[in-house]
Amino acid sequence: MYDPTQLRTFLSVAQTLSFTQAARRLGLRQSTVSQHVRRLEDATGRQLFTRDTHSVELTEDGEAMLGFARRILAAHEQATQFFTGTRLRGRLRFGASEDFVLTRLPEILERFRHEHPEVDLELTVELSGTLHEQLAAGRLDLVLAKRRPEDPRADPHRLVWHDELVWIGAPGLRPDPDRPVPLIVYPPPGITRALALRALERQGRQWRVVCTSGSLNGLLAAARAGLGVMVHARGLIPPGLVRVPERAGLPEPGEVDFVVAHGRHRPSARGAADALTAAILAGGDRLHRSGR
Repeated sequence: MYDPTQLRTFLSVAQTLSFTQAARRLGLRQSTVSQHVRRLEDATGRQLFTRDTHSVELTEDGEAMLGFARRILAAHEQATQFFTGTRLRGRLRFGASEDFVLTRLPEILERFRHEHPEVDLELTVELSGTLHEQLAAGRLDLVLAKRRPEDPRADPHRLVWHDELVWIGAPGLRPDPDRPVPLIVYPPPGITRALALRALERQGRQWRVVCTSGSLNGLLAAARAGLGVMVHARGLIPPGLVRVPERAGLPEPGEVDFVVAHGRHRPSARGAADALTAAILAGGDRLHRSGR
């Protein structure tokens, strides 16, 4: 009754809340994405999205379809593997940005391990910039990390979602406009660090680093203590922290892509990397929707 291709397109739109971004992720024309969604809505007899020229939102029926689509596609994948007799084996070196430590990525990885027990999954958690460097050097096979939209596309990649970067801090914290902005940042080559500094320098705003940590938990502890402000993805704002109001006068830090990027150095890992990529894309809304 439900076409797997249409379900995959539906999931991409639901996860990005954008027909344009879904088309970019899937490598399709936007008109094709719209057609797939329309045909799925015809098949269900329900409207799955409300959309206008400015926004796309899931309807109540669309929220319900999220769970059904995941289960249908998972069963489709399992049936394909069973009847083709293919079982993935070998070692997969997977790197994930620490942005995902507070999301439901562990659930996605647990399911992957259950479905592919003969894949030896090695997880590395690091800064996004470091992960991309390790991928390029052949030390990782697959990476889930941030990337600036304007960065060169050196590695094959799939968009998980596109997000706005915002300033966050403890509730009630307001940076004094007459004093340097107190910054909480990752060390280089942290992407959010670079974008925060660039935005402040463009505005001509003075700043001082009050906390540097390679650990997200370290940064969050400093932010919750009210030591300063940090740049973070809008869809991943952690509990206990809030967006700094616009009236604080901080410059817009920009936007960021969250991507799954493939390495080129170990063709033997390609099958496992493709399977984990599919699992991440299918469950991508679990990585950030709860934070919005």
